[in-house]
Amino acid sequence: MFVRKKKNKSEVISVQIIDKSTGKYKMIKTIGSSSDPEIIEHLVKKGKIWIKNRIGQNELDFTCERDFTETVLDNIEQITVAGTSLLLGNIFDEIGFNAIEDELFKQLVIARLCFPASKLRTTDFLSKYHYLSVEAQHIYRYLDKLHNSQKKIVQDISYAHSLKVLNNEINVVFYDVTTLYFEVDNEDEIRKTGFSKEGKHQNPQILLGLLVSVDGYPLAYEIFEGNKYEGHTMLPVINGFKERYNIDKLTIVADSGLLTNANIQELCSKGYEFILGARIKNENTSVKNQIVNFDYTETSELLIEKNDGTRLLVTHSEKRAKKDKCNREKGLAKLEKKIKSGKLTKSNINNRGYNKYLKMDGEISLTIDMEKFDSDGKWDGLKGYLTNTKMSNKQIMENYAHLWKIEKAFRISKHDLKIRPVYHRIQRRIEAHICISFVAYKIYKELERQLKLKELILSPEKVIDIAKTIYAIQVKTPNKQHIVSKTILITEEQKMLAKLFNF
Repeated sequence: MFVRKKKNKSEVISVQIIDKSTGKYKMIKTIGSSSDPEIIEHLVKKGKIWIKNRIGQNELDFTCERDFTETVLDNIEQITVAGTSLLLGNIFDEIGFNAIEDELFKQLVIARLCFPASKLRTTDFLSKYHYLSVEAQHIYRYLDKLHNSQKKIVQDISYAHSLKVLNNEINVVFYDVTTLYFEVDNEDEIRKTGFSKEGKHQNPQILLGLLVSVDGYPLAYEIFEGNKYEGHTMLPVINGFKERYNIDKLTIVADSGLLTNANIQELCSKGYEFILGARIKNENTSVKNQIVNFDYTETSELLIEKNDGTRLLVTHSEKRAKKDKCNREKGLAKLEKKIKSGKLTKSNINNRGYNKYLKMDGEISLTIDMEKFDSDGKWDGLKGYLTNTKMSNKQIMENYAHLWKIEKAFRISKHDLKIRPVYHRIQRRIEAHICISFVAYKIYKELERQLKLKELILSPEKVIDIAKTIYAIQVKTPNKQHIVSKTILITEEQKMLAKLFNF
């Protein structure tokens, strides 16, 4: 029960006792009516005394609390997911991306981290969970704007922030390439069929070249035609990066897929230092003999000074040797199985994978070249590094080991951010899509860095999942004059997150 003041058509206020215990409003008693404020307040007090005498204090408290709670619930305006914007939006601003004064850009980046999907499904996500009404066509038009004006800005912001967290020192960079396929059949100027690292050889694709710093912070990127040789993508990205930020000395680290004589010559001519994964089986006979005949039992490292001024470091690992041997034996078993089944033909005679162990006897008979298989065992456990730096062997290996972080960047981009498959067909929108994903990955890395600093043993994925469970509620006051907003923190995880990231 509670006291209600009801305004009549005659402007007179009636003070009534109302019961809502059954879920419906029911008038129990009218205490009196008046237009005089003092008299009305007196009647209200009289009504409260009447209720107290009628049902007792305990029931009064319960009824009033319940009625108040129901009133609050009846006046909820909206409930939105707030944790992701509070967590990731703050990091977005801290990095400096808020210099791009467009709220849609921020929402698209956060959506890529929390709900990676097509732009059409992104509009549904923004509408359902953030009460943002955005048409798909609006997003497409925005992608055109993003392509025209903001790619360089986001790379500048990312570089400046990475430079800050790395104590103003970026002199070693890591480069790699991946492929991104499209769910289409036809090629165009940028989407071409080529060698796919994802096994989608029948799909048109593009190449994405990514440059990162120590610890995997993204610095720059470019996209290339899908049929371009990946070795020809490295220097345009690196040269552009060095010139843009006026860097005097730069050491490039890349894997063996990017090692070509032309690349090495140009890197040397432009004053770059480099550490490249070496194709030790492609060396000349003299060098190969040194590699396979060296006794790695006393020292696991062999350093060869080459005639062109570079150094070839070869290391041996028993763990890697066991893995290499195991892989060779698995490959051999698969070939033997295929030969027995009759599924191999002369078209399989090539150097792809373990097909190199096949040889053709006569015109139609395929057998396995066991001599070649056994000979390959000499290379088990060996790893080569080609460099022109003055670094120690340990420094060379440590720097090259950082390449796994760029592989992790691609893995996160493909699996967590779902950068592919790409559904856009217009090149400028493809590039805008990559730009949004680049910014999303930068925020991911900064979240990862902050979690480490805060000594929180949770992955960025787990923290984002917790943030997705934090809601904000908006309620209208009973007089309909004001909106009250409140972030709801219930679980200990939610409260911990809010405390650590100050929201």
